[in-house]
Amino acid sequence: MRAITYSSLGEAKDVLSMAEMPTPSPAKGEVLVRLAYSGVNPSDVKSRRGRPGMTRPPYDRVIPHSDGAGIIESVGDGVDADRVGQRVWIWNGQWQRPFGTAATHIVLPQDQAVALADDVTFETAASFGIPGLTATHAVFNGADIKGQTLLVQGGAGTVGYIAVQLAKWGGARVIATTGAAGAERAKSAGADVVLDYAAPDLAAQILAANDGRPVDQIIEVEFGVNIALDAEVIKPNGRIAAYGSAKVMDPTLPFLPLLFKAVTIDIILVYLLTDAQRSLAIEKLHDALRQNALDCPVETIFALSETVQAHEAVEAGARKGAILIDCQT
Repeated sequence: MRAITYSSLGEAKDVLSMAEMPTPSPAKGEVLVRLAYSGVNPSDVKSRRGRPGMTRPPYDRVIPHSDGAGIIESVGDGVDADRVGQRVWIWNGQWQRPFGTAATHIVLPQDQAVALADDVTFETAASFGIPGLTATHAVFNGADIKGQTLLVQGGAGTVGYIAVQLAKWGGARVIATTGAAGAERAKSAGADVVLDYAAPDLAAQILAANDGRPVDQIIEVEFGVNIALDAEVIKPNGRIAAYGSAKVMDPTLPFLPLLFKAVTIDIILVYLLTDAQRSLAIEKLHDALRQNALDCPVETIFALSETVQAHEAVEAGARKGAILIDCQT
């Protein structure tokens, strides 16, 4: 098989390279997937560049990326032979294992290859693993949202855009915050109100947009930057579902306001969802797709040989859709 690999940390152009490797065979309980597309996420870029305290990759040789979609080509012992030829999408492809989806093939436990409906494209499904499940878990892990008001911080981002759609599908009223360039994107996802996250009176605008009432839940992309505002606008016994805090990794919590509202802070790491949480997220994601309530746009598709450029596109930010790798070109 062909694969993109790296053995040291650094910039994409310095460490990523194409390699020919033996196509693996599935062991007991595993499937071999011939990948159509691999999704590139910010977490893949951060892992390749090196996180704080890292001096080398966790494995001698890494094939990056955790998301992807394709067709099961063969199965190991204990796996139903009828799964051969099945269309699937992948989650946790490179989580705590060396070889991910930036390749023509991947072997992984059969549960990590989820059956994909025939009317859902591989391009769409290649975004399900990280952004899709993160958004779905963030929106629905607090139980039924019908009739609630949800604040989606960063409603034009990849996860936020999906979260806005899912929250509307689930029957919630949605207030989204974005930069000026993302306002129309959040509106197109269905947000009832879109506010500029840089507004000096943002808390007052959020409350005014909800008829003076605090919001029920907050989907939070920048926890450290926004926690004081979140504490101000969340209702008593409300929930803050935080999946990111890139700008402030050591936040200072306004504990007293959070305490006297008994706020639940739900820190989300999609790789570590429990079996029950992941099953619920997959069910909700698939239901939304079946009801045509979810759009996962793609901005650019690069060839496998252009993975360096794909990583650089993710690093550049300001995109309006997924960055994918065509694993077979």
